[in-house]
Amino acid sequence: MTAGGGNRPTVVVTRRLPAPVEERLAQEFAARLSGDDHPFTNAELQAGLRSADALLPTVSDRISAEVLAVEPLRARILANFGVGFNHIDVTAAKVRGLVVTNTPEVLTDDTADDAIMLMLMVARRGGEGERHVRSGAWTGWRPTHMLGTRVSGKTLGLIGMGRIGRAVARRAHHGFGMRVIFHDPFPPPADVVADVAAEAKATVEDVLREADFVSLHSPATPATHHLMNARRIALMKPTAFLINTARGDIVDEAALVTALKGKQIAGAALDVYEKEPQVTPDLLTMEQVVLLPHLGSATHETRVAMGMRAIDNLKAFFEGGAPRDRVA
Repeated sequence: MTAGGGNRPTVVVTRRLPAPVEERLAQEFAARLSGDDHPFTNAELQAGLRSADALLPTVSDRISAEVLAVEPLRARILANFGVGFNHIDVTAAKVRGLVVTNTPEVLTDDTADDAIMLMLMVARRGGEGERHVRSGAWTGWRPTHMLGTRVSGKTLGLIGMGRIGRAVARRAHHGFGMRVIFHDPFPPPADVVADVAAEAKATVEDVLREADFVSLHSPATPATHHLMNARRIALMKPTAFLINTARGDIVDEAALVTALKGKQIAGAALDVYEKEPQVTPDLLTMEQVVLLPHLGSATHETRVAMGMRAIDNLKAFFEGGAPRDRVA
């Protein structure tokens, strides 16, 4: 790790961040930056909590109640790099008097693009086709080769209609002429719904029965754990595809594998996994499945913006103000 000096607050950064972010961190704080980008162990997380004023963790850091039980606790804020914070035991953080912030809004468009990319890849057999060419198996064009499924004009079912779900809906409706249906216990304003001619459904099940593509945009909470279980997956059309760019444990991967093997659904496209970075081995063998390594926010522009947002939250906190993105 490298460190700054002076009387500035000390911030431990658990992973390598884009250069402009690390440069600003070094300017604003006594920053201990990650040199080799390795995932922190529990012991390293606890060392940071004991020795620094703040921790800047990422989704790969499991900050459990056990980790937070460290003594003595010096840190006063966890400035999470990412919009999701289910890897942090927020209740335990509150008990210890820690403020928790996240980085919403700045990754909306890129994650929505990722969902659309996955939808196109799985429907048009993009990953499978590229593997076919790279392996040298392609012998040339023919009328019946690698026929996929049309996306334009189909029905997109959104489970969750927050910022990212709405951005996906706009792309799908205005770009591909798709019919949009959704379920969200906290539905968006009427003008947002009208812009994409979306139809609200009373239950998740109602969406699953009608959609040609089901895209998940729910937060990871105890209530959404295995939201897509065997019973719900069985409600989908045999021609339908499941897309997940939200959080891995929203989907019961064992149930998904069973459904795919039994041809209960046509395919799946995943950017997140139940036990990330581990992937259920059977999924790796299935050609009707697209698998990406958590690329939702992975553009230079967004990762820099996420880092700057985390820094803004830290600055507000240490200047005695209210962090813009406080979640606990």
